[in-house]
Amino acid sequence: MLIKTGFELVFDTPNPTAMVLLLHIHPERAGSLRQPDELTLEPDLERVEFLDAFGNRATRVLTRPGRNRFWSECLVEDTGLPDPVATEAVEVPVELLPPETHQFLLASRYCEADALADLAWRLFGNGPTGGARVHAVCDWVHNELTFDYQHARPTKTACDALSERKGVCRDFTHVAIALCRALNIPARYATGYLGDIGIPPAPFPMDFSAWFEAYVGHRWYTFDARHNVPRIGRIVMARGRDAADTALTTSFGPARLDGFRVWTDEVASPAHAGIL
Repeated sequence: MLIKTGFELVFDTPNPTAMVLLLHIHPERAGSLRQPDELTLEPDLERVEFLDAFGNRATRVLTRPGRNRFWSECLVEDTGLPDPVATEAVEVPVELLPPETHQFLLASRYCEADALADLAWRLFGNGPTGGARVHAVCDWVHNELTFDYQHARPTKTACDALSERKGVCRDFTHVAIALCRALNIPARYATGYLGDIGIPPAPFPMDFSAWFEAYVGHRWYTFDARHNVPRIGRIVMARGRDAADTALTTSFGPARLDGFRVWTDEVASPAHAGIL
């Protein structure tokens, strides 16, 4: 399956403003790219590209005063298969975990695993373990929270989302991650493209999506508490401890978002859109 992905972001910056952009497809998918993953900047700004601490491909720019447009379009080959189901994946004891997973056991900016430990063990401590336990967490979060764009805000944490019982995909993800970590299961945040492939089209404009990965069965599996069903065509752009590590744009000064558009479609679909 071939998937066309792309975005257009337009910022107005009154002064030159440093920005870090995580707008590339994750380097692990480099072998599946069927055209270059290039970021176009208008005006043509100087850039510094690097891999951040989590292996994400990042770009640092200094904007010019006024309108700054960032856009990209890429063709990606995908298996066309839904996310693997991890129900039978065993739970890995902490003492046997790879050391690089340890940071994904700890509380972080948006995932207060320590504050949710009592709740996590009360709800899931006597149930199944491993992948089945993570699926139980996703079921619970999916049923407890209501998806609502009106309840999104950049400072909202997992505890806030549980208190309000409403949020967007990042909030579902933060709550599930925090509960998994409280249960001693490494969990990391992921963001990227997720189109309406194999399902009825959503009745609202496409956005980037957030989900998470949990380490069970001695590997990372994808989980999605927001949709809570295996999906086709999920393409990672960035991973980290939570949304603080994976913001697709971070500005170090005033930057007003004046335009935002995302698309990800199977190439054969007549719904495909692009930048002209």
